[in-house]
Amino acid sequence: MSFRDEFDRICGVVERQLGQYFREKVPQSRLLDAMSYSLMAGGKRIRPVLLLKFCEEAGGDAEKALPLACAVEMLHTYSLIHDDLPVMDNDDLRRGKPTCHKVYGECTATLAGDALQTAAFEVLLSADLAPESVIAAGRYFAKAAGAAGMCGGQELDTSEYLTRDAAGLTLINDLKTGALIRAACVIGVIAAGKNAGDGQLQAAENYGIHLARAFQIRDDVLDVVSNADTLGKPAGSDAANNKATYASVYGLDRCRDLIAEETKLAISAVTGKFEDWSFFAGLAESLEERKS
Repeated sequence: MSFRDEFDRICGVVERQLGQYFREKVPQSRLLDAMSYSLMAGGKRIRPVLLLKFCEEAGGDAEKALPLACAVEMLHTYSLIHDDLPVMDNDDLRRGKPTCHKVYGECTATLAGDALQTAAFEVLLSADLAPESVIAAGRYFAKAAGAAGMCGGQELDTSEYLTRDAAGLTLINDLKTGALIRAACVIGVIAAGKNAGDGQLQAAENYGIHLARAFQIRDDVLDVVSNADTLGKPAGSDAANNKATYASVYGLDRCRDLIAEETKLAISAVTGKFEDWSFFAGLAESLEERKS
């Protein structure tokens, strides 16, 4: 099976499971509708696919890890809903559709993000895995989501705490973008029953670090060279807001070199550490030249 066929297979499993959530008929159904609207609006599903594949390649049961994969996607979606709000990036378009707050209003969108965050932990805790694996996954998940991870990176990105040089950008993006991608990789290995001393756990984390950096640099390039129709979200907003990015700090040519370098580092991290690491190499290479 080719990398693309395997990715599509796992993505289909995730998509079907995600579609089972938030379908209850309750008085607050409008909130559930808003949660489902953003969760099922498309997206690459990279994080849940990574989690399931790392679990599988580390010798675990990917089916039992499926709740963890869905939890990661719920947490990611919550962050996008909040990121799009007027108090943050004030974006009207996400994944080619009106953002949650444009459809449901700012209040319901804020609550939808809050509820997706808590639902993520509820779903994670429902996984039929060894209790110690669920606890370890939950601990890593919480750290990646909070002040030491995604929320901390968002705070730095919306403040003037840091000089917007290369080091500052890397710190912001290692937290804002990288923390959850790393978590997906690491939690997949944790779900397979591996502990902190296992070499596969460190390999997964290193892969996640470099994959996320390449992903973010490519995002910054696409904001310059692409358009809203292709991206499914506003393009050129970084320059319009006078926001420092990898593209503005390094220039496009150097950014392309950095993407290639980080992609190679990601692949090197897993080479020989898993029986079949070709999927991870294929994913990294496919993201290197992505158009959206």
